[in-house]
Amino acid sequence: MTDNPHQFPPNRTPSDHSAGANGRGGRDQGSATIWGVALMALLMSVAMTLAAVGSVRVARHRVYAAADLSALEAARLALAAPDQACTRAEKVATANAVRLTRCTITDETADVWTSLEITLPGIGKRTLTGRARAGPSWITAEPTTHP
Repeated sequence: MTDNPHQFPPNRTPSDHSAGANGRGGRDQGSATIWGVALMALLMSVAMTLAAVGSVRVARHRVYAAADLSALEAARLALAAPDQACTRAEKVATANAVRLTRCTITDETADVWTSLEITLPGIGKRTLTGRARAGPSWITAEPTTHP
């Protein structure tokens, strides 16, 4: 070592000294910041993907639930007022924030199709469809006797 505390040791240059005290030459200085930013970007993209998948699942459940409820309402009126059955099914679908795309009444069975348009980040607009059928269940089971 030298006597002057501000003088560089003989094996180091001023550029080595300003690069850090580790003596590695400073090429890795700030690399932890880059890795931290990359990790945060990865975590953010995973979170956004999970949020998008979750919203699609919720929308899918909504479109199928609306189809089920609309079909039940149409089937309820299929025999009593078949001309009003699809109109009522459309009101039920609209109340559930979906669109009724098709409704057919065959005898006492209602067949209902619903749709919902969603927008996904980075992908764009997609349309989810649901279908449900409802009608009476004609059970002709024999009466059972218990001993």
